[in-house]
Amino acid sequence: MNGKRIMMLTLAIAMLMFGNQVLSEESVESLRGMTAIEDNATAPESKPWEADRKPITRTFIQQPPLIPHSTQGYQINLKFNKCLTCHSWANYEKSRATKISQDHFRDREGNDLANVSASRYFCTQCHVEQRAVAPLVDNEFKPVDVLQ
Repeated sequence: MNGKRIMMLTLAIAMLMFGNQVLSEESVESLRGMTAIEDNATAPESKPWEADRKPITRTFIQQPPLIPHSTQGYQINLKFNKCLTCHSWANYEKSRATKISQDHFRDREGNDLANVSASRYFCTQCHVEQRAVAPLVDNEFKPVDVLQ
């Protein structure tokens, strides 16, 4: 065996022997708290909705816009999407809502579709209600220069 293989084998053995011990001594707390992943966590506190608030500006390119209204009770399933009753191209003017972007009508290969792409149909995968709350974790994120 050459030296590189011996070193890699020694490192692998050391990781197997001592790696689990190091990991088990650390106590990592997630946003779930100390609730085990297999246990049900308590529902997070619901933050109050602020009606008539100016939309929060985006902080990075391609960021999905936040939803400036409550979506409590909205139904989105394979047969019905409540968001489209106002935001579809057929209804946005009448409801005075923002129409959904044209890129929501493209599939993953870039083909234009007549209806909303399946990958964009479930709006709340990307869009969330805006709420004036503190971040869940401290960070030093700064918006890109072009958006400042």
